[in-house]
Amino acid sequence: MAVRKSPGKPTIADVAALAGVSVSAVSKVVNGRSGISAPTRQRVLQAAEKLQWSPSATAVALRGARTRAIGMVSARSADVLATDPHFSVLISGIERALAPADYGLLLHIVGEEPDAEERAYRRLAQDRRVDGVILTESRIGDRRFELLRQLRLPAVLVGAPWREDPVVSVQSPDQHAGIEQAVDHLCSLGHQHIAYVAGPEDRVHTVLRRRVFEETLARNGLAPVHVASTGFTPRDAVAGVERLLSDAAPLPRPTAILFANDTMAVAGLSAARRMGFDVPRDLSVIGYDDLPLGSMVHPRLTTVSQGLTELGHAAATEMFRLVDPDVVAERPAAELRAPRLVVRESTGPAPAHRAGRVPAPR
Repeated sequence: MAVRKSPGKPTIADVAALAGVSVSAVSKVVNGRSGISAPTRQRVLQAAEKLQWSPSATAVALRGARTRAIGMVSARSADVLATDPHFSVLISGIERALAPADYGLLLHIVGEEPDAEERAYRRLAQDRRVDGVILTESRIGDRRFELLRQLRLPAVLVGAPWREDPVVSVQSPDQHAGIEQAVDHLCSLGHQHIAYVAGPEDRVHTVLRRRVFEETLARNGLAPVHVASTGFTPRDAVAGVERLLSDAAPLPRPTAILFANDTMAVAGLSAARRMGFDVPRDLSVIGYDDLPLGSMVHPRLTTVSQGLTELGHAAATEMFRLVDPDVVAERPAAELRAPRLVVRESTGPAPAHRAGRVPAPR
């Protein structure tokens, strides 16, 4: 039998005509819905292949049809992502929820060029390539929430929005507990001069954690030695440590440093040791995230565990509530816990001479 094709690209109607079924039947086959017999399903797939009409094009052809894909756009450079396992752990949690439901993750790395992220969201919405998007790294003055509402693209944010907003967000309960525990731990060890190497000031979590850091020090009767706002890269961490520990640094030199993430903490720990400081005898170091690399270095890294895998799983679950509620009914909810301090060997008692400058390393 000759294949009848409409002018231009084949459409879902062409597939339905060739298979001898209704358009709604083709929709059900491509979207994996029930109510279609095996022979009918086979005829539809054969017709689509003969017309070179891929099932992934259905979401474009059908209004309201699911793509079974969730988008995620990263505005960090590929080099930064390569050195920071934070996102890979988060993504593993997202995939843990998506894969059993036969959904996929479409990841776009757009770099730090102005407006590149906005253009990526507009393309995703225009081409109907995803059912929704998962957002990370809420920023001060974040414009993404309103943009996605205008694009009618469902969104779930991992973290706290910068101000009250109807965007669906996934956060750990008592998310400040980790920083509080870290500072209290250092104070209990006798540290009085504690520094914090934070991330960029335009990130909401940077501002919130810095505030908790300073408030917890004040509760312990202390003031921070220094709070350095940097990027998230190992290079940024090394530069921060060199400024804090150099002979030219103002007194008092810190006896403990908190870092915004584990990758920065490991880089900072290595830099301190290269400068001749022993960790933890001369300097205690604490990271954030509890990534696997923290338990592989020497000394093993004291860090704050925030359950990144669970956060990713919870974000994907909330996305299902927006775009495919039937999936949620079939799967257990992700259990989120408050961040907690994991004490290892990179922290120890403050040096006996902590009231002044640590003697020059040998």
